[in-house]
Amino acid sequence: MASSLTSNSILGSSTKLGSSSSLPSELRRLSSPPVQISIRTQSRKNFQIQATGSSYGTHFRVSTFGESHGGGVGCIIDGCPPRIPLSESDLQIDLDRRRPGQSRITTPRKETDTCRISSGVSEGMTTGTPIHVFVPNTDQRGLDYSEMSVAYRPSHADATYDMKYGVRSVQGGGRSSARETIGRVAPGALAKKILKQFAGTEILAYVSQVHQVILPEELVDHENLTLEQIEDNIVRCPNPEYAEKMIAAIDAVRTKGNSVGGVVTCIVRNAPRGLGTPVFDKLEAELAKACMSLPATKGFEFGSGFSGTFLTGLEHNDEFYTDENGRIRTKTNRSGGIQGGISNGEIINMRIAFKPTSTIGKKQNTVTRDKKETEMIARGRHDPCVVPRAVPMVEAMVALVLVDQLMAQYAQCHLFPINTDLQEPLHTASPVELEQPQNAAAL
Repeated sequence: MASSLTSNSILGSSTKLGSSSSLPSELRRLSSPPVQISIRTQSRKNFQIQATGSSYGTHFRVSTFGESHGGGVGCIIDGCPPRIPLSESDLQIDLDRRRPGQSRITTPRKETDTCRISSGVSEGMTTGTPIHVFVPNTDQRGLDYSEMSVAYRPSHADATYDMKYGVRSVQGGGRSSARETIGRVAPGALAKKILKQFAGTEILAYVSQVHQVILPEELVDHENLTLEQIEDNIVRCPNPEYAEKMIAAIDAVRTKGNSVGGVVTCIVRNAPRGLGTPVFDKLEAELAKACMSLPATKGFEFGSGFSGTFLTGLEHNDEFYTDENGRIRTKTNRSGGIQGGISNGEIINMRIAFKPTSTIGKKQNTVTRDKKETEMIARGRHDPCVVPRAVPMVEAMVALVLVDQLMAQYAQCHLFPINTDLQEPLHTASPVELEQPQNAAAL
């Protein structure tokens, strides 16, 4: 019997042992066995293992690591071009804008957020190899989270992390903490520098709403807005009058252990034309995904946004004209600098909504991990409003999208000579601009 079990019969879809057609004549006369054994082969299954949501980008790829109350947080940047001047101070500028404890309207947690670059840079220049950035945690208070190890904070990620993983890091919320964004802001600062170098692109974000205090859009001149205007007050609103109203709104809930949300507006000046890809990878879709991945985000609006639904096509369309330099421009910018998923060279503008901070010092109804109803007052140090510190986070995510798209544009559409009748070359900034970080003049 064993001699008849060839490799072909084993690998077939179904092979019955007991068929007498292939047996010697003397064996054919024997009675068939009362039991037939069938061997059925199964189709091969392929598995693809991917990172669990901690990486972003294709050409300029960033992976973040670390938790709020662990040893530290940071990132690995892969795909950065070589020969870019880079120092830790270049990254520190934006990290200082993001860090906690910078004013009375932010979390009182005290962290210097001092970064250290341990690879990918040699003698002040990027080498083209992965860049490792690390920021240690120095002011953890794990005991503040003893209640939260048992009961879930309403509207926080505590419950859903348990539902997904069956385990979670209790102290500080683990990966759901905004402290993870250090690993975004650091590479975002580098991305802004690259964009400035290769395309003269500037990215500026500011607070345009806190709770019910809304800054009218017409009060901000996006053509001439400066970082100095934004950084002139602790809430990062470029209008002094509305800044005071926003600070008062935050103070009103801060002293009562409550919180409020708000909106961050972000603009991009001198964005290269042609960034983005039709259909699934439209530029506004990539920007929305990146910005909505930030903690506490609940909404994204681009260009005219939802207000555009109140207009007719004739009212909403951005008419074209040719400027004094022979460049095609639009008279209005309700498209927000992107048409058909591709940048058109006008100012890109977007608005990101952030919810009120979930962890508050008010009594709330909740349940425990064993499904018992209870009450809790969350302890710990948390922002009464996240939007002042979210400003550099939004800038970072926008920069990471644009630098990735810039590299994709070079790879696909600028590898060979361009059609100069329709396309524009991506110009390079002067060496003087390379040495000056985008935010250095203001801080």
